[in-house]
Amino acid sequence: AVGMATNIPPHNLGEIIDAMKALARDPELSDENLFEIVPAPDFPTGGFILGTDGANNLYTVGKGSIGMRAKTHVEAINNGRGGLRNAIVVTELPYQVNKASYLSRTAALVNDKTLEGVADLRDESDRDGMRIVIELKRDAIPAVSRTTSSSAPSCRRASAATCWRSRRRGASRSA
Repeated sequence: AVGMATNIPPHNLGEIIDAMKALARDPELSDENLFEIVPAPDFPTGGFILGTDGANNLYTVGKGSIGMRAKTHVEAINNGRGGLRNAIVVTELPYQVNKASYLSRTAALVNDKTLEGVADLRDESDRDGMRIVIELKRDAIPAVSRTTSSSAPSCRRASAATCWRSRRRGASRSA
């Protein structure tokens, strides 16, 4: 018996079906044309995929690391005293990042003063979706705080992936 180890990330079923149809019509279809149909994995929890190099390596070599980060936006929220304060709102986390551990790691970064300018951190998620609010201090600059919080390890994840590759290495089928 032969065993094969894989760690294939989830994909959009419609894109995979379209790719299979395209390969059935043209078995010599180039990798570049396949990348247009299936550009990268489709992670169910959302977030942003950082670049396409990891997905391209996964599809061409059989191994790749796909970088992801949380999806955030800046909102002006009521601070409870009649004034407005800026807040970074996280609406999607990277694949396989637990919300509770994300909150505790972010709180630890704030307490260690690694992540500065944060006045409050709370989970306002409900049945309509995820909503983590990182309320900023009055003097914090939203764009800088958003960049800093997005680059924090708790907000980013690299998903290593392996899969079986049917084409031989070096056997180019590009047009």
